[in-house]
Amino acid sequence: MTHPASPTASTLADVADVADVMVPFVVAVVVPGTHLMPALCGPRDAFLRQIELAFSGASIVVRGNEVHIHGPDADVAGRLIEELVLLLQRGQHLDKVGLGRAIDMVRHNERPSTVLTDDIVRGAKGRAVRPKTAGQKHYIDAIRQNVITFGLGPAGTGKSWLAVAMAVHALQTKQVQRIILTRPAVEAGERLGFLPGDLMAKIDPYLRPLYDALYDMVDADGTQKLLERQAVEVAPLAFMRGRTLNNSFIILDEAQNATPEQMKMFLTRIGFGSKVVVTGDTTQVDVPDGRSGLLGLERILTGIEGLAFVHLTASDVVRHRIVSDIVAAYELATAAKQSPPGGRHG
Repeated sequence: MTHPASPTASTLADVADVADVMVPFVVAVVVPGTHLMPALCGPRDAFLRQIELAFSGASIVVRGNEVHIHGPDADVAGRLIEELVLLLQRGQHLDKVGLGRAIDMVRHNERPSTVLTDDIVRGAKGRAVRPKTAGQKHYIDAIRQNVITFGLGPAGTGKSWLAVAMAVHALQTKQVQRIILTRPAVEAGERLGFLPGDLMAKIDPYLRPLYDALYDMVDADGTQKLLERQAVEVAPLAFMRGRTLNNSFIILDEAQNATPEQMKMFLTRIGFGSKVVVTGDTTQVDVPDGRSGLLGLERILTGIEGLAFVHLTASDVVRHRIVSDIVAAYELATAAKQSPPGGRHG
């Protein structure tokens, strides 16, 4: 779809005469039809300007149904525009945030048209649940390909939400007979004191985020029906001891708050026909004395067939932009603490 514009004979002659003169590289992308061009350019060409800012060595001009990119970054910017055309042809909506993610993907040799069109399941409101970043795509691919997948990363990267989506898909397609959602019942840095009600009422606050993800996938009524026929089970991690979990999709959420003993207990519950996703953020350990069963676990389990660790980063945060900036700031501060002072040697 892309091709360098052919230089004129006079231009070639000039280059032959003056060796240090470079012909600027030009790429032309043909946009099929005229209906896609407004969505591609954005309001008042805002998307084209955003691309030019991202690739400072590219200048973009629209001529009819063709987009011409000039400059040393013309090739990569042209690939981005080709990918955006494919997304628009497949019915995707383009906005400033989505364009920013697409730019990051192309910079890392990822294809947005592949990443952003991978439908996992239809949510409760009919909207497709898809990965939004290359890291999220790697995460769901790992879940598909492995028996046990560890999804590690900061808040807002979609670790739990995507895991629940994959579990609902597995249940709907009869790959498993039930979904089991579990978390350690650990308070996040504060004492809640006595909680009224029966056992389920007491543990409900700890498991509420998993319910919220289920509601996004199958709505509240659908979730209640699944719970009533025991197709979905939500329980604290302590309830897993002594069980063998066959033909199940099991999600251990907030795994950084499981002790080493609990983690070993959980991982040895897995039976035939089951798939497991373990999610956690090692920067938010609330377990007493910091004895997290997730810390150092990758070093112990690396090399086991059918088991994968996927690390999501601040670039995979899909909440408000400020959340990504906050996560990045914390990561920078942590790295600064761990680095030895300049000019000093141990």
